[in-house]
Amino acid sequence: MTDRPNYITLAGYTVLRTEYDALLGDERPKLVDVISWAAGNGDRSENGDYIYGRKRLREIDRRLGFLARRMKAAKVIDPAAQEDRARVWFGATVTIADEEDNERVLTLVGDDETDAGAGRIGWSAPLARALRGATVGDLRRVALPAGDKEYEVIAIAYPPTPPR
Repeated sequence: MTDRPNYITLAGYTVLRTEYDALLGDERPKLVDVISWAAGNGDRSENGDYIYGRKRLREIDRRLGFLARRMKAAKVIDPAAQEDRARVWFGATVTIADEEDNERVLTLVGDDETDAGAGRIGWSAPLARALRGATVGDLRRVALPAGDKEYEVIAIAYPPTPPR
């Protein structure tokens, strides 16, 4: 892991925290009980409950470690609080058009929140890096595996600012 902060929205952080709490507080203790019961049944070399349980426990512990590191590095950002709304920054919803005038709407979110099908791309993705700091009308070139592609920024939007 790098020392860079893990930018994330509050909703994304909540998802990570919920998964962590479910694994640590629910699934892991139940699995430990099953492993203890299976270990008490005698020969462990051919005991499927014991072998599978130990394997699954290692998977859960690895996932818990990963989630703990991501949450520790998390820097929760509220996109609605963005002051410079004329430029593309974290949390912006951007409408872009390619050379063939195909439009796409993308939202720049944390790397743990990505969902390409829903138009949510990670902050460190090549396209997101190219769009950072762009204003409406800017052209940005992105190096993609299929070759370079140029996009024009058509619109930039942020969530509404909460009332004070």
